[in-house]
Amino acid sequence: MAAPDDDDAFRWDGDDDPTLSVASETVASSAAVAAPDPEPAPIADEAPEEPVGIGNVALVAYGVLGGVYALWTAGWIIGALRLKDRIEGLSGSVADFMFQGSMILAILAPAVWFLVSLLGTRGKQAWQRFLWIGIGVFVLIPWPFVMVGVVGQ
Repeated sequence: MAAPDDDDAFRWDGDDDPTLSVASETVASSAAVAAPDPEPAPIADEAPEEPVGIGNVALVAYGVLGGVYALWTAGWIIGALRLKDRIEGLSGSVADFMFQGSMILAILAPAVWFLVSLLGTRGKQAWQRFLWIGIGVFVLIPWPFVMVGVVGQ
């Protein structure tokens, strides 16, 4: 059997009880104190607007392009290793220091280009950011991987 207090929730009785209404006094007193201005005065030094977040399409596009850059990095790693083996196999010598240094820079280039494109175009419009990221997709194609391939023949 339910207590009488539990049954009060199912009825409208007692809604006019003054002990239950605390908000009505604060609303009435705050309305009397703070009347809104009909026309607010323009403020010369307004706070800058908050930047608008990127949309879902842009976020997915950044993810896809980031994946392309990750594949380019993997392509440069595989291509550099295959090219190094091919140079050493054909000439019988060890690949020199300059070749190894340039291959390390080539492996790092896609990640560096992607980060610099994102950070360098932070205050610019979205199309400029996508332009620079798109240019990098074509400029940084892993040519050793494309020319030599995975098999290295």
